Amino acid sequence: MSFVGPEAESAAPGDARPRLNSDAAISVRRVSKSFGEVRALIEVDLDVARGTVLGLLGPNGAGKTTLVRILTTLLRPDSGSAQVAGLDVLGQEASLRERIGLAGQYAAVDENLTGLENLTMVGRLYGSARTAARARGEELLGQFDLTDAANRTVKTYSGGMRRRLDLAAALVAKPPVLFLDEPTTGLDPRSRLDLWDVIETLVSEGATVLLTTQYLDEADRLADRIAVIDHGRVIAEGTSDELKDRVGGERLEVHLEDSSQAEAAIRALAPMCAEEPATDDGLVRIGVRQTSGAIIEAVRRLDEAGVGVDDIALRRPTLDDVFLALTGHAAEEDSPE
Repeated sequence: MSFVGPEAESAAPGDARPRLNSDAAISVRRVSKSFGEVRALIEVDLDVARGTVLGLLGPNGAGKTTLVRILTTLLRPDSGSAQVAGLDVLGQEASLRERIGLAGQYAAVDENLTGLENLTMVGRLYGSARTAARARGEELLGQFDLTDAANRTVKTYSGGMRRRLDLAAALVAKPPVLFLDEPTTGLDPRSRLDLWDVIETLVSEGATVLLTTQYLDEADRLADRIAVIDHGRVIAEGTSDELKDRVGGERLEVHLEDSSQAEAAIRALAPMCAEEPATDDGLVRIGVRQTSGAIIEAVRRLDEAGVGVDDIALRRPTLDDVFLALTGHAAEEDSPE
């Protein structure tokens, strides 16, 4: 596990709680949480540098939401320590809540109020005067392209509009740290892209974001660093490129004209393979020892073996490949959390 800034030290003798990284916006040490016999989190360590995005990647039930709830003071860990924006999640809950924003999978807005009324209400709950709260609400509605819908009740909003309003509500108090728990789940592709643009803008303005997701393309696009969590454990952490390098070099993908020739294709390409080939309904994937001239050599070998090729290409491993290699299953595998 890589740490941000100075590496966290072990706790001093007699100190029951592990030492945290004070330079990080979010620092987690040996956090565990169980629900009955279900171990939701097991000895989790994480650091998130200020002004960056950490993508917490894993399937449903991996422990992502449990960790977010602990870091936002909605759950207490069974053991371990955590700080957010320099504040302890166990001893400074009230102050911490004033320094964070939280937006989840489901928009937490009142559908019987207008968009502006929702944001004004949140501002008032944070202690702002009505005039200031309304002004902040109007500012955010403009930022999230919702000005035209400001005076419409939220029940008339589309799913994407509700999600943008929910994110706007999380930003009313201008928090330095933002937790986004699978914020694009269920959105159409256009709305997902719009929300990605908003998140990138927030980070460019200095916000720190912990983003949980099971969408690998989302983590690839947004995250400065990625932590892969599975069955409650962080099993890998690094940049997208670092994680892809763990899987190996480029892959040769061959789409066959006739899927029944897959075994013949594997035999023909075997001398080029750096690892066991994979086949899937007429698609043969192999890791090649040498990428230079690999396509020409593969076409020659397949032609000599009488194997028809519909398409052939070299590509770098994706986060899908990384997740499958690390966990043995797809990122969207569902299990209860």
